[in-house]
Amino acid sequence: MLRMISEISGRVDEVVAATVSKNNEAARQIAFASDSELRQRVVASIQKLSKGLLERDVEVRLLLLAALCCEHLLLLGPPGTAKSELSRRLSSLCGGTYFERLLTRFSVPEELFGPLSMKGLENDLYVRQTSGYLPTAEVAFVDEIFKANSAILNALLTLLNERLFDNGNQRLEAPLLCLVGASNEMPESEELDALYDRFLLRRTVAQVSNTQLYKLARLAAGRSDHSLNGIAVANGNGNGSGAPEAAPQEVLRMDDFRHTAVSAYGAVDVPDAVVDLLTTLRCHLQDKCEPPMYVSDRRFMKAVQMLQVAAHADGRDTVTEYDCLLLEHVFGNRPDDGAKVRAQVLDIIAADPGLQQAELVLLGLFGRTCRLLDGGAAGPAELAAAGAEVGQLVSLLAARHGALATNLEGDGFPELRASLWQAESSVAAAVQALSPQMTENRKKVEELLREAHTLAAVLVTPGATAPLLERLLPKRFKQYAKGISAKA
Repeated sequence: MLRMISEISGRVDEVVAATVSKNNEAARQIAFASDSELRQRVVASIQKLSKGLLERDVEVRLLLLAALCCEHLLLLGPPGTAKSELSRRLSSLCGGTYFERLLTRFSVPEELFGPLSMKGLENDLYVRQTSGYLPTAEVAFVDEIFKANSAILNALLTLLNERLFDNGNQRLEAPLLCLVGASNEMPESEELDALYDRFLLRRTVAQVSNTQLYKLARLAAGRSDHSLNGIAVANGNGNGSGAPEAAPQEVLRMDDFRHTAVSAYGAVDVPDAVVDLLTTLRCHLQDKCEPPMYVSDRRFMKAVQMLQVAAHADGRDTVTEYDCLLLEHVFGNRPDDGAKVRAQVLDIIAADPGLQQAELVLLGLFGRTCRLLDGGAAGPAELAAAGAEVGQLVSLLAARHGALATNLEGDGFPELRASLWQAESSVAAAVQALSPQMTENRKKVEELLREAHTLAAVLVTPGATAPLLERLLPKRFKQYAKGISAKA
C-alpha cells in the first residue's frame, strides 16, 4: 500500500504541475484580436472628446456610451465642472443639431419647445414653432433639469422615452439622439421620479482634485502639455495607450450612433454567467440592501441592452462579467448607491459559485468510488463509467484554472484592462478588489484538481481498495464517513 500511495501521489503531482504550468504559460501569451473599425472610431472619439479635460475619463466614456445606446445621461454636481462642455463636444463630434437651456422654477414650455404659432392661433390651432428648439434637436443639454414644472414635465417625459412630441393635434417624431441633464441636487418631489428614471446612465461629477490643479492652471494659461492631449484608452491587446501620435483616426459618425444599438442586439450574446450575475445583483439590491434599491423592469432590460452595445463597440460578440461594472452608473437612486452596486458586482465575480458545485461533485464521486472499491466487487464497466465522470470533472477544473490564470498571470485581468469603457483608475480598483479572492480560488481549484486526478488514478490501479483511497484523501474520507453517519 505504501508503494502504491507513493506511485499514485507522484503521478498526480506531475500531472497537476504540468497542467498548472501549461495554463500559466498560456495566460502570459494571450493576445487579443485586432481592433474592429467601429472600435477604432470609438477610441478616436474618446480621445477627441477628452482632449483638454482633466479627470473626466469616466464622464467622457459614459457620454459616448449613452449616445451609442440612444439613451440619456444625467450629471450631478456643482457648476463649473464641464458638464455643458461635454454636451457641446458630443454635438460637434456627431454633427448633430444642438440645443441648450437652463431651467428655473419660473421656466415656461416655450423655452424648451418653442413659442406658440400666431398664424396657428388665428386658425384656431394650438401649435408651436419648434424649429431650433428641443423637439428638433439631436443633442441637447438641459441644466437644472429638475426645476422642470408640471407644464414642462409631461411633454419632456414623452420626448425622452418615446422620441415623440405632441404639437397641437399632431404627434411628431423627434430626432433626439441623447440629452444630457445636469443638476446640483437630487430630485426632491415624487413627481420628478419618472423624469429621473428616464436617464439610464447617471454620474456624480466632482471638481478637479488638488493634485491636478497644476495641470488645470497650465490649461487655463494655454499651455498644450502632452498630458492634456487625451485620456488613456486600452488598445486591442489590453494595454493602455495615451493619445495617438500617428495620423488621427476617423471618429464616430451620426450613422454609427443611430444604428450601433440595433446591430449590437442581434450580434452580441449575453451568456448564462452574466444573466446569473444580473439577476443575483437585482435581487440583492432590492431584498438585502438597506435601504433597498428599486430597479424597475424597464431599467433592468435597458441595462442588459446597454451591456450589449458596450461589448459590440468594444469589438466583442459576447458580454463579459466585467462589463457589469458599468451598472454602478445605472442602478441605484442616490449618489452613494453606485459604490454599493460596484462592490456587490465585484463580490459576485470573485465568489465563483462553480467551485462549490465542483467540490460537491467531487465528494459525490469520492463516495461512489469508495463503494465500488469496498470489497473489490466492482466490475470493469462500473469502474470505467466512474472514471469517465471523474475525467469530465478534471477537464472542467483544468478549464477553470486556466481562466483564473488568465486573470492572475502577466499583467493580469486582460479582459478588464482591454475594455474601452473602464477608466484606468476604475481598472486598478477592480484588480485590487478581485485579486485576493481569485488567488484563493486558484489554490482551491489546484487542490480539487489534485484530488480529482487522485480519484482517476485509483480507479485505474489494479488491486486498489477503499483503505488506499482513505490514506490518499483523508479529508474527503472524513466528509464521506460523516455523511454516512448522518444518514444512519
